[in-house]
Amino acid sequence: MRSLALVLGLSLLTAASLFQTGCNDAHSEDASKELEETPAIPVEAAAVTTGDISAFFVGTATLETEDEAVVVAKTGGIVKEVLVEEGAYVKAGDPLARLDDERLALEAARAEARLEKARRDFERKTELHEKKLISTEEYETVKSEYEAQRADFNLTRLSLEYMTVRAPIGGIVSERMIKTGNMVQTNAPTFRITDFDPLLAVMHVPEREMSRLRIGQRAEVLVDALPGHVYEGHIKRISPVVDPATGTFKVTIEVQDRTKALKPGMFGRIRIVYDTHRDALLVPREAVVTEDDAEAVFVVRDSMTFRRSVHTGYADADHVEILEGLAAGDLVITTGQTNLRDSSKVEVLR
Repeated sequence: MRSLALVLGLSLLTAASLFQTGCNDAHSEDASKELEETPAIPVEAAAVTTGDISAFFVGTATLETEDEAVVVAKTGGIVKEVLVEEGAYVKAGDPLARLDDERLALEAARAEARLEKARRDFERKTELHEKKLISTEEYETVKSEYEAQRADFNLTRLSLEYMTVRAPIGGIVSERMIKTGNMVQTNAPTFRITDFDPLLAVMHVPEREMSRLRIGQRAEVLVDALPGHVYEGHIKRISPVVDPATGTFKVTIEVQDRTKALKPGMFGRIRIVYDTHRDALLVPREAVVTEDDAEAVFVVRDSMTFRRSVHTGYADADHVEILEGLAAGDLVITTGQTNLRDSSKVEVLR
């Protein structure tokens, strides 16, 4: 009897074990089937690359010129001829306009005649004085007359030269203020000349940035009027004085523009490169997800995605530097990661 009970117990235990095994197998098959039937989430991804990335100080400034001059008339008169128009390039000393010089030309001719007469008298008196035929007093009188006539002639000739308005610096005629026939007074403005080379961008930078900036550092200039164009520049001057009212110091950027497309007065956005990391790990900016001050990316492996925490460094308009958490060649999701979680099934579109 006892043997029969033992046999029945073993039979029941074996049957239960077989039943449990069958149930586990069925459950595992259902789970696998459910995973296979879960639709893949479409995403876009990009590989982790290496390259250079820089840190910038970003600010704004209005472009201005290094040299600009308002040309004034050195003498008064009626404008006889305008020789240049706005937009023309002139060199220092080039004539810009001529005033009516008829009267001064006659005065110069008269002064020249008087000078010639005084010169002949002086030469004759000098010869007589050397021969002791005239007194020293008479000789000195003739000499003084000759020098006075020479000064008068030079002054008249200078006034005649002033009847031609000339450029004090080289540059572009940015404004013409006179017309033919106008009466121009002495020291009246006639033209404005602007030297477009180089153009400057003057920034007022917070004092905490002073240790990062130095003369010669590269800068990039973008202007609202010319979207899509980046102009190169560099720091030309750094003021050693901090304005106590604003807590800023002045930084002057020299901008290179061979195309001559930039103009004074344009509003520019300036980026000063103060440090560069070479051969850094880079991912697209949109790949980095920030949540509660923690940064992470979603890495794709075998059509599955996994959230991975990262430590970032410098960032620019397109890329973010990865200091820890990824390796070159890893595939990270750039679009579609909003609703993802660990072990999500994905389909990489590109």
